[in-house]
Amino acid sequence: MRLFLAIRLSDEMRSALLSAQNNLYDRGVRGNYTAEENLHLTLAFIGEYPDAQPVLDALSGVSFSPFVLELEGMGCFGDLWWAGLRPSAPLDTLVRAVRHALAEAGIPFDRKRFSPHITLLRRASGVMPGVLIGDAEMRIDAFSLMRSDRGRNSMIYTELGRIAAR
Repeated sequence: MRLFLAIRLSDEMRSALLSAQNNLYDRGVRGNYTAEENLHLTLAFIGEYPDAQPVLDALSGVSFSPFVLELEGMGCFGDLWWAGLRPSAPLDTLVRAVRHALAEAGIPFDRKRFSPHITLLRRASGVMPGVLIGDAEMRIDAFSLMRSDRGRNSMIYTELGRIAAR
């Protein structure tokens, strides 16, 4: 199974991101746009792992209080364009706790520096126009263990478990 840990987005947050995607498309930007149901914030990418239960067990000890995330700006990593988030100490703390729990349990994950972003499109063509991301925020009170499967036309994400704030 291909696994990752993510924050699933609220309707308000997805709506603001879809509006930005539509604006990009209307300005002639082409590429592989992230489907609405796949918009998320990745906390840690595990990759191929045979069993979800040890991951859920490792994360059961992660404790965090609810907090708010706000959209802020756009950027790119080459031809991958993303929406940014306002800096958040509680998010950074959550990511450290999640990654520490995975490491302690011996579960491998991508140790690349965390750079909070929500992927809007891959293989983007052209120069990024001055598109603004609408104001949106959401309360974070859980994160999810997700499985990623290759579908006919796009990836299919399935929630395997949810870790709630406490």
